Amino acid sequence: MKVRADIAELLQAGVHHQDIARQLHVSRKTVSAAHRALNLPARVRGGGAPHATLEDAYRARTVPGDDGHIRWTGPMDGTLPVVCHDGQRTPAPRVAFRLHHGRDPEGRLRRTCDMPGCAAGAHYADRLIREANKRADKAFAAIFGGDQ
Repeated sequence: MKVRADIAELLQAGVHHQDIARQLHVSRKTVSAAHRALNLPARVRGGGAPHATLEDAYRARTVPGDDGHIRWTGPMDGTLPVVCHDGQRTPAPRVAFRLHHGRDPEGRLRRTCDMPGCAAGAHYADRLIREANKRADKAFAAIFGGDQ
């Protein structure tokens, strides 16, 4: 059986079959067949030992890219990546933001890049960051002119 490269990559990264099927729009049967064709070890039902922390659960579902983006491989709630840990569902951007900035976000998070589903903490801005950017834009305009 010829295995699609994207399925093989996610399987080798330990992503759950259901998540691969959902993300790549293939059947679970296709993912399972690829798993067997690659001679990967049998899966542990339930995903094995639970992650110790929310941050560990987040890291287990991400794949860093060379371009600074972080691809989310875990479950989605519509278009929102979510981290499942200890019976709770937490938006992945909130976890990513906390890991990157060392604090919880204030107010609503907005993605600052164009990659759908990007889970890089550096690519999100909260209310405090947006307000600081507005102040910096006004200062820049005052110094250099312009319609900021």
